[in-house]
Amino acid sequence: MIKNLSTHFGNKKIRKSQKTDLVQNLFTDVSNKYDLMNDIMSLGSHRLWKKELIELMNIQKGHKILDVGCGTGDIGIKILDAKKSNDIFLGDLNLSMIELGKKKQNLKKNNIKWINMNAEQLPFINNFFDKYVISFCLRNVTDIEKTLNESFRVLREGGEFFCMEFSKIKYPLLKKIYDSYKDKIIPHLGNIVANKFDAYNYLSESIDIFPEQEKLLKELKKIGFVNVSYHNLFGGIVSVHRGWKI
Repeated sequence: MIKNLSTHFGNKKIRKSQKTDLVQNLFTDVSNKYDLMNDIMSLGSHRLWKKELIELMNIQKGHKILDVGCGTGDIGIKILDAKKSNDIFLGDLNLSMIELGKKKQNLKKNNIKWINMNAEQLPFINNFFDKYVISFCLRNVTDIEKTLNESFRVLREGGEFFCMEFSKIKYPLLKKIYDSYKDKIIPHLGNIVANKFDAYNYLSESIDIFPEQEKLLKELKKIGFVNVSYHNLFGGIVSVHRGWKI
């Protein structure tokens, strides 16, 4: 079982019961610089990761798609930019992120539905979606197991789950370089660009405590997903997990 881990904000250790509010306050604080910091921190690589994720999703006309923890809506907007005419539901617990996403969305893309929602208690009926995606969000939820169970519940039979998340690097030299960048440079970049050192220090820690690829794979099997697999990008800096509900 994946435990619901406590974490730190600055030098303060916080309990599971505190995590949701603190994480949401953190994202509200950095929302205005969120997209810029994604580009800076990943050196633009997050755009390639999201493009590959959308290709892996193999979206077909008529599919209903749910993007949980959508942030400012990059993935849903990219899907429509690829001229895929689908109903796309973009959900996030953070209202500041949703409002920013609406501002950058082309107004003609009216088949995007923005919803303020909690990943652990989705406001949808059972067996509704063809594709469920959670991207760089699962490590931030308070209860991972609840979140995964909800993903299974709202997918229809034959529906597919996708999770893109920072993961564990398998190559020692790359891991050493990446850890140094993640732990020492990213928090200072966050301080310089967004004036939020603690927020980006939390980012580093949340990556460290997130379950490795095989552990998350086992949890997906336990939830009930079949044909589960993962696909590492950039040596495991990021990993895409997928599974089917049948």
